[in-house]
Amino acid sequence: MYDLPYYKEIHPHVIREFIDQYPFAFITGCDAANMPFATQAPVFIEEQDGKKILRGHMMKGMDHHKAFLQNENVLVVFTGRHTYVSATWYSNPHLPSTWNYMSVHARGIIRFLDDEALISVLRKTTLHFENYNPESTTFYDNLPTPLVDMLRKQIVAFEIEVTDINHVFKLSQDRDEQSYHNIIARLSEQGEDGRVIAEEMRKRIEDRFPGLGLSGDR
Repeated sequence: MYDLPYYKEIHPHVIREFIDQYPFAFITGCDAANMPFATQAPVFIEEQDGKKILRGHMMKGMDHHKAFLQNENVLVVFTGRHTYVSATWYSNPHLPSTWNYMSVHARGIIRFLDDEALISVLRKTTLHFENYNPESTTFYDNLPTPLVDMLRKQIVAFEIEVTDINHVFKLSQDRDEQSYHNIIARLSEQGEDGRVIAEEMRKRIEDRFPGLGLSGDR
């Protein structure tokens, strides 16, 4: 990733909020023969004994599950909205066009858990995505016993102890004030991705250009 200071978020809580907002993560690693494998799964970050822990579940016996059993080192990537940025929007258009995006990378050690942990993960997952409605028919506690028994045989819970976390929020922070505002205006006219990135840029105006008094709510 771009390890450049001007693409870093200066408010640490925003990184945690980003992970919470985009929990469907890309998990990648290698097997014992150093062959790469990957999957995607919803994961949730929690603090435990001063450590950051990611928890989720996946299908048993898949190639990625077997690889992670052989090599416990994984990389978890959280990605959000992203959009093209044309150099024609810059005050000096004779520069390369680019892409604005937000991404968090967490390296860690994956461990697979028992059935009790699986139940806890499934409760948390179903409750979260059912908007914390315990009456939902798909909330874990409301599932029929035969289905629950089948799920226990097919999926496994995991936790990832995060050893390193990094991020890049590439939001035109390297552009001048005129270009920055023009990019926001142009992206605001685009589809949903462009509008979301424009709003993220708008939130950072005060940090990028102190004293303008145009920052969004934090």
